[in-house]
Amino acid sequence: MLRANLNEILVFLSVVDEGSFIAGGQAMGLTRSAAGKAVSRLEDRLGVRLLNRTTRTLSLTDEGRVFHERGLQILSAVDEAEASVAGRSGTPRGVLRLTVPDAFGRLVVLPLLQKYLAAWPDLQAEVSFTDRVADIVEDGFDLAVRIGAQEASADTGLVSRVVAKYKALLCASPAYIAGRGAPQDIDALAAHDCLFFSSRNQKQSWRLRSGDGGAWVKAPGRSRLRLDSAEALRDAAVAGMGIALLPDFLVADDLAAGRLQQVLPGIDAGEVKILALYPTRRLLEPRVRRFIDLMVEELGD
Repeated sequence: MLRANLNEILVFLSVVDEGSFIAGGQAMGLTRSAAGKAVSRLEDRLGVRLLNRTTRTLSLTDEGRVFHERGLQILSAVDEAEASVAGRSGTPRGVLRLTVPDAFGRLVVLPLLQKYLAAWPDLQAEVSFTDRVADIVEDGFDLAVRIGAQEASADTGLVSRVVAKYKALLCASPAYIAGRGAPQDIDALAAHDCLFFSSRNQKQSWRLRSGDGGAWVKAPGRSRLRLDSAEALRDAAVAGMGIALLPDFLVADDLAAGRLQQVLPGIDAGEVKILALYPTRRLLEPRVRRFIDLMVEELGD
């Protein structure tokens, strides 16, 4: 009975991937009628409709979309199990679903993804570029890349890995500095407009220390403008709206072009960690593990 159930699931996945009962059945060595009956038996057993059928098209129902996604995860886990026993590393395939911060994703992750897709032609990718924190499991992501987040704890159901570290810099535009003056120490920030990152009512705080390795202190500063996008913070700083604390990869070009100037260059603003977070699994799919390894290899230095 279990083998019959698995065959019905495989037929369903094949029909969805091929886009029709005819092509899906042929891929499984079945006729169109046999493929249709297998999917109908699966729907009857589950008590839900997985596919909307018309004379010309097929489309997934909401339940069908969830079942198809879980089915692909099962196939990937089976592939990984076979690879571990056979002594090979596993071939990335299926759909890699990522959520990445907007600016970091476009500037850093997208070029890596281009290289990754070129190396593995059987792989597809779906990427959400947003600075908002997504629920990885609920939203169906394989992997989230986050900037400056806390490392995952066991009770979150997530695993985290630091893939890169960037130096954090205080920056402001020449026009802002000309109009307001440059702060001479950390306490002087209290008289300046500071641009803070804020998401879901959680405001960023700045922890700074003197360059000679003194104690970390929470920096003072007025916050009249709070934004949930790192790139928007950079744009606001370039526009002369205040002082921003940003990772060096994001402001390197602006500093070189003179659009921004470093504020308090002798102050240590710490490092910005880039974390990869993914759901806890005994067998991590090759498409996820290989991409994490690529980020560490390319960005770790």
